[in-house]
Amino acid sequence: MEMTNSAFILFAAFAGLILLFIFLYFVPVNLWITAIFSNVKVGIGELIGMRIRKVPPSIIVNSLITSIKAGLDLTTNELETHYLAGGNVPNVIRALISADKANIKLTFKQATAIDLAGRDVFEAVQISVNPKVINTPNVAAVAADGIQLIAKARVTVRANIAQLVGGAGEDTILARVGEGIVTSIGSAQNHKSVLENPDKISKLVLERGLDAGTAFEILSIDIADIDVGTNIGAKLQIDQASADLKVAEAKAEERRAMAVALEQEMKAKAVEMRAKVIEAEAEVPKAISEAFRSGKLGVMDYYRMENIKSDTDMRSSIAGSEQGSSSSAGSKGKSGGNK
Repeated sequence: MEMTNSAFILFAAFAGLILLFIFLYFVPVNLWITAIFSNVKVGIGELIGMRIRKVPPSIIVNSLITSIKAGLDLTTNELETHYLAGGNVPNVIRALISADKANIKLTFKQATAIDLAGRDVFEAVQISVNPKVINTPNVAAVAADGIQLIAKARVTVRANIAQLVGGAGEDTILARVGEGIVTSIGSAQNHKSVLENPDKISKLVLERGLDAGTAFEILSIDIADIDVGTNIGAKLQIDQASADLKVAEAKAEERRAMAVALEQEMKAKAVEMRAKVIEAEAEVPKAISEAFRSGKLGVMDYYRMENIKSDTDMRSSIAGSEQGSSSSAGSKGKSGGNK
């Protein structure tokens, strides 16, 4: 009997302990006491409702205490709604407090919208108070005289709270600044003028309003470094001259090939005409024999024609020998003069 009573007592104690843990889980008394001593009105029912809605009461209550102590007028419903939407409640509270201390206009609605948009609202407030410096990569551009210049700039920006939702980020700022530097250097007539006054680049870039539509406000653009690169103009001229030379060589080769083809064509035509002459000469004996048969040509006529032909061949041979002797004599005279 005594053993049964002892077991019942142990079971009742264990069950009571479990019920106590369950009660303390759903009713965070310590947070309720902390809220009361912090002059924050949070009821036990609200804390139980947070547990049921799977909202950590500690995050909501501690954030509410921090905001009320900083002078912000917020409610548990607003904080709980932002948490259920997937927001970072403590970060939003820190951002609101920092903005209030720095006299920056930032409402709870704006802060939650920025936070839900994926941006760090607390960091944005810090950048608004303490501007951020963005270093651009090396930007290469060519002046009008063909000399390449490599510039590097430092862009000082601060966050534009009103444009944080939907505004472009740092990459857009860097791209626009790089485009402005290329345009400024490209419009310079001489690279020396850019080296003498690099602040002209900053002025021209700032006048373009590069921060429009971005989440930042550009305060200044400073040229940190500028170096002279290669002579792009001379290189392009060399490449152009080389290309022109190749084109000229190709055209000359084309003309030479056409001349060779024309020469071969003329030789073929000469052979063709020679063949026609031989063909015509072959008709002469036929004509003579036909003249003999028809009686139009007599023996004496043929004899005289042969004599004329022989006389013509003799004179041609004599004239050829005289020309050969005169040319040989002339060459001997020249060789003697050279000696």
